[in-house]
Order: sequence, then C-alpha cells, then structure tokens
Amino acid sequence: MSDTIAAIATAPMKSAIGIIRISGQDALAISNKVFLGNHGENPRNMVTGKFLSKNGDICDFGMGVYFKAPASFTGEDCVEFYTHGSLAVLRTILISLYHAGARPANPGEFTHRAFLNGKMDLTQAEAIIDLIDSETELSARNAAEQMNGSLGREISSISQKLTEIASEFYAYIDYPDDEIPQTERDDIAEKLYALSSQTEALGGTFEKGRFFRDGVKVALIGRPNVGKSSLLNALLGCERSIVTDLEGTTRDTIEENLSINSLALRLIDTAGLRDAETIPEQMGIERSRRAAEDADLVIAVFDGAEEINDYDKEVIEIAKKQRSICVINKTDLGCVLDKEAFSNLPTIEISAKEKTGTDRLLDMICDIFEIADIPCDGKTVTNPRHASTLMRATDSIKSSADAFRGGIYPDLAVSDIENAINILGEITGLHAQDAIISDIFSRFCVGK
Repeated sequence: MSDTIAAIATAPMKSAIGIIRISGQDALAISNKVFLGNHGENPRNMVTGKFLSKNGDICDFGMGVYFKAPASFTGEDCVEFYTHGSLAVLRTILISLYHAGARPANPGEFTHRAFLNGKMDLTQAEAIIDLIDSETELSARNAAEQMNGSLGREISSISQKLTEIASEFYAYIDYPDDEIPQTERDDIAEKLYALSSQTEALGGTFEKGRFFRDGVKVALIGRPNVGKSSLLNALLGCERSIVTDLEGTTRDTIEENLSINSLALRLIDTAGLRDAETIPEQMGIERSRRAAEDADLVIAVFDGAEEINDYDKEVIEIAKKQRSICVINKTDLGCVLDKEAFSNLPTIEISAKEKTGTDRLLDMICDIFEIADIPCDGKTVTNPRHASTLMRATDSIKSSADAFRGGIYPDLAVSDIENAINILGEITGLHAQDAIISDIFSRFCVGK
C-alpha cells in the first residue's frame, strides 16, 4: 500500500457537487500539484482554491481538505476535493492527479485500506455497503449501528469469553495426568452452553434481519386477467404495468420496489397461469412459478366477479404451500366467487381499479413481517455470511460443552473452543481468508 490512489467518490452523473478522494503516503504532495490552496497547512480544515488540469490550466474552483495519518478514514494521509459536479470537470481533475503520480483506485480500495490499517473490522466494512443500499430508515439505522461496531463488539466479547475458558485448561493439557473435577467440568459446560445460546440467538436474528437488507419479495400470482397488473399499479400509485382486457398481456416478471412503514417490498408482477399457447408465454409462466417459489410472500389474486376455475385452483394450491394472502379483486363488479375455497387462508377483498382495500392489504403485509419490532441496535444480523458463520460457531461451542460434560480429554474439548474462536474471527476479519476479504471489497463501488 505504498502507492497513492485516487478516485471519484460521488455517483457518475451530473450534480451540484462532486467529490474526489486521494489516499496514500504521497497524497498531499500529489494534491499540491493539482490544487492551489493551503490545505496542507491546515489539516482537517476545508480551504478554497483552484484546480488545475494536467496542462496547468484552471479547470474549476472549489475546496480541499487534508487528513493527516492516522486520523483519516483509511489511516493513511488523505485528501478530499469538493468540486462542481460536472463529470467533465471531475474527469479532468482525476486525470491531472494520475499525471501527478496517483493511480486509479480499485473497487472498495479505500475501505479495504481502512480495514487493513485497523480503522474498522470486517463487520463495519460490510455495514458500509448495507448503509449505502438501505432503502428504509430502520435498515439505515441498523447498518449505522453496525458501522459503529455494535455487531463486531458483540462477537469479540464472545470470542474473549471463549479464550478465557480455553486458557483455564491449557495447564491440564500440559499435565494430562491431573484429573479435572467433574464439578469444574459441569461449570465450564454450562458457560459454554450459555455462549452457544448467545451465538445461536444472534444468528437467528437473520430470519427477520435479512428483510432490512434485501427487502421482502412479494410475488403477485394468478390466472390471466384477474387484475395482478392493476393491483401492482394501485400499490405503486403509478401505471407501471400495462393493463388491457386481453389475456396474457404480461409475458415476463416485472419487479418494482415500494417502501411502506419501514418495510421494503420487492413487488413482482407475473405472467398469468394457464396453458401456454406460445413458447415465450410458456417461458413467462415458468418464471411465474419460480417467482412464487422464491418469494417471501405470495399474493394470490382472484377475479371475484367470476366462478373459480381449474387455473384458480392451481393458484390456491400454490398459496397453501407458501406464506400467502389471497386477494379477491374486482369487488366493484360484485362477488360471485365461492369464498369457501379460501378457508384457512388469509383473505381480503379489494378493487384495484377503484383502489379500495389496498391500504388494508399493505397493513396485512406489515403485520405478517412485523419488521418495526426488530431492534435496530446493530446486533440484528442482516448478512447471510454472518448468519451461516454464527451457526457453525454454535455447533462447535456445543460440541465442546458436550465434551466437557461427558468427561472427554480436555485437549479435544479445547480444540472445539479454538475452532469456534477462529470461526467467529471470520466474521470480524481476524481470521478471515484472503479470498473472503477480496470478495467482500470487490462488491464496493470505486471511490468507496
């Protein structure tokens, strides 16, 4: 990391303000060749100045700030430029920095350097991605708490307790002839069982916590012309999906996002289920079935103005196998549909055309997932990597507890504890493989 990197940190689009980041041991020297200001004399203070192109021409007026190592985001000398948000201006300044000795930053390289320099652990680095991608206030709050180190501290605390337990038995490993009193074994086993419950509960928060990060996938299914597209448009409040009286208008899945009561919904409109007449329609129907299988919630839509047919019965069977809500649509035309077919299934009557009942439908969705009750303290696991790793650690800790209680030699029991410590270190980055770390930072954008 002896080289100095530079990149545009703002989105690649015209805006009022653009930001360029520079990090590395020559950050100040390189920035002095591009920015005419006294930012080097006033660390952590923004100063005004002129920006020069590689040919020495003035290309913009703005501000610069110097962060002296280690008091910076990356832990290295850093400089940030604040310019007008013209892409042409930003590129001109960036090229000038390259000409002065910087090189282009790789995706996530600024954050990667911060991790390597001990400015954050891996949970905090991954939380940055979650914060950038957050679509609701609750998801942003949880990600911010994880960036503040809440999850990392919790995991480190468990690891520390495991280390303390293991250290008590190193003497017995060195002197295997010494007997460990059964009362002491039982006491240690209880401590380990308590820690395994802690890691298991932490990993278990992912069941709901994943909705913070990924949102709730909601598939609208039904036979053609029951009003799936009309319902999608009514929920979104705009004409996103084409609606006609012709069957089979929707040939592919259409996905849109909607945030309601701090819950991010991924609404998926699907092709109507029937006997396909063409290959493209057949492909669309297969995608509909897959969307229903993958969904967190199925909204099964029916035409209340018509009797139930065989296609509706197939939709009901799908709804019975999934978490679902049955929607009887077109109540403005009267209802002749046999409601007994929906016994034991959550059911609601609406009119997508008149936009009646849609608010109650959204309330039902929110009640099912109850995301507002999830604590946003950063200890709610939103990352599948963290969840699976916590479950592995739980198994290893339980195995050690069973060994202590069962009178197994301490070296075997302690081996499981050490394994659990290493597994937990994969989450914080203390023992993570280089391939895992590289994969995580490759998902960052350039400039972050």
